Order: sequence, then structure tokens, then C-alpha cells
Amino acid sequence: MFAERKKTRVVKIGQYLIGGGNPVRIQSMTNTSTKNIKATLEQIEALAKQGCEIVRVAVPDMETGEKLAELNKRTPLPLVADIHFDYRLALMALDAGFTALRINPGNILKKNNNGVPDTKPIDILAEKVLACDATVRVGVNSGSVEKDLLEKYGHPSPEALVESALRHTAYLEERGVTKIKVSIKSSSVIDTIKTNMLLSEKTDYPIHLGVTEAGTPIRGSVKSALGIGSLLLQGIGDTIRVSLTANPIEEIAVAKEILRSTGSRQMGAELISCPTCGRTEINLIALAEKVEEKLIELPDTLKVAVMGCVVNGPGEAKEADIGLAGGKGKGVIFKKGEIIHSVQGEENLLKTFLAELDKLK
Repeated sequence: MFAERKKTRVVKIGQYLIGGGNPVRIQSMTNTSTKNIKATLEQIEALAKQGCEIVRVAVPDMETGEKLAELNKRTPLPLVADIHFDYRLALMALDAGFTALRINPGNILKKNNNGVPDTKPIDILAEKVLACDATVRVGVNSGSVEKDLLEKYGHPSPEALVESALRHTAYLEERGVTKIKVSIKSSSVIDTIKTNMLLSEKTDYPIHLGVTEAGTPIRGSVKSALGIGSLLLQGIGDTIRVSLTANPIEEIAVAKEILRSTGSRQMGAELISCPTCGRTEINLIALAEKVEEKLIELPDTLKVAVMGCVVNGPGEAKEADIGLAGGKGKGVIFKKGEIIHSVQGEENLLKTFLAELDKLK
């Protein structure tokens, strides 16, 4: 990391401590109907297998709220209830044993005929949060900025978003709630960076990072890497979520690579693979994909190489702990640049290499 990690307050979600120098946690969100317990649990279990640590679930209505206790009882990961508009749904989540909420006070607070916010929902919610010792994520985005702030700044600028977020944390602080983390997201990479830099200057609450509505896997991965990665390199960020228009499982691999590439956290072995060229005489892309599937099982510190040239591969990837290099009908397996096996046949090369990787678990 280029900058020292900013020290923030510590909050807890399930078994995980967040902020205060603790590891940057990986989050995702299910896209199943939360009231479909079977499908939601299957997705949570798949996320856990890939390295996700905290999962957010949508709670859009009372029928869903009634299912939360069963879901929370069976989940392998701590859950965050995603609440909009109706504070009673948050109360149901807390009664179901959830240790964390994501709320947007901007759409929970209702205004009376004189335009003054009715704070009763926040009063009731804060009392329940304190009784349950829960953590609240205050989440703000450009679509929820209050009218007076839009009039003040002219548009949902970084300054408007930060002022909105801090206004909402103040509502909770005034009622004794201090176990808070904050997220301000934008679909713009530049606005995401500017906003979170400003937020980091003005608060020591843990910050959850993400580029919202980032897009399909390629676009979304690039935007997330730039937005989240730039902030992590400045020492900003305590949890992250990569938002992709895809199966949530795909978000985890991208999140882990962002953490690894920024030096924020090592999760799973690192893969080095050449981009292929006209000299490549094996199906290197398929080999690399097969090896990549194995990385989650290997030690975090391991560096694995998949190279397409028997002559130069071991030398080019000599920093790798273990690697393979293939040519037409043959290949080699090497450790720290030294060949340990010469193998005939592409299928046999992969089989032998996977067996060597199993020895390193």
C-alpha cells in the first residue's frame, strides 16, 4: 500500500471485527428472493466457499421479515439486513438475531406537513439497536440526497453526499448509537474516489467501499478495481463489495484480486500466467483456468505460474513457488525456476501439476 492504513473505530459483525487495522473484509449481497430460504442459503454457502465473509440480504417486505429468523439460524456467514423505507423491517431483523443493519435514514425518516422530519422511526430503531448491541451501516447514494442539500450544492456532489452521510450518523449518535460504519457509493469512479477521500477526512467511522451499479463483469471489474483500489492504496477502506451485474460469486474473485494487488490483504494463492502469443503450442488459457480454480485451496503466500513456453517459462517465472510451462505435446513443472518434472502430453501435464499443488495445501 502507498499510504498507511487509516485507523478507524472498531465495530463487529458476527465474528468479524471491522476497522481499527483489522483485515479489510469482503462482502457481497445475495440476488435471490430472501424469503426463498433454500435458494438464499445455497448462494450464501457458495459465497462462503469462495472467501466471502459478510453477506447482505434484501428485506423488502414483512413477508420476508418473517423468514429472517430461520435464515439467520442456518447461515454460515454473518448477515446484514438491507432496509429501506420501513424501519419496522429493521426491528424484525434485529428480533431475528441479525447483528447488523444497512439503513438509509434519508428514506426512513418521513416529513410532516411542515417539512420537518419525523424522528420517531429513528428513535425506536436506535433504542432497539442499542438493546441488541448491533452495528448499523449508514448507506448513502446520489439518489437519496436530501432536497435541501441538492439545493445547497446544485447536484449530488461529493460534498453533498458526505454532508448527507454525516447528518445521518449524527441522528444515530444523538440517540447513543456509535457502532456505525459508513458507505457512500456512486456509479462514477471519480466521484466514488473524491467522496470517500473527503469522508475519510471528516470521520473515523469504518468505511465500506464500492462502486455501485458498476456493470457487467468486465466493465464492473475495471471500475471496481480503479475505484476501490485507488482508495485502498491511500489507506482508506475497511470493508469492500464489488458490485457486478452477474452471479454474486463472481464478485469475490475480483474483490480478492483487488485486495491482493493493492497489498491490502492476501487471500488465496497468486496466479502468474503469460498472455499467450504466436509461439504458444498448448491450450494455455484452459490450463490457466483449471489451475485458477485450485487457488482457493492453497496457502495465501503461494505464487503459482502457468507459462506457455518450455524454453523461457521457468526463467521468466522463477519468482514463482511452483509453475508449469508447456510446449507441443510436452511440458515441465518447476519450483523457483528449477525443473522438477518433464511430462509428455497436455492432459498428463495438468494432472501432474494439480497433484503437486495438492502437496502444498
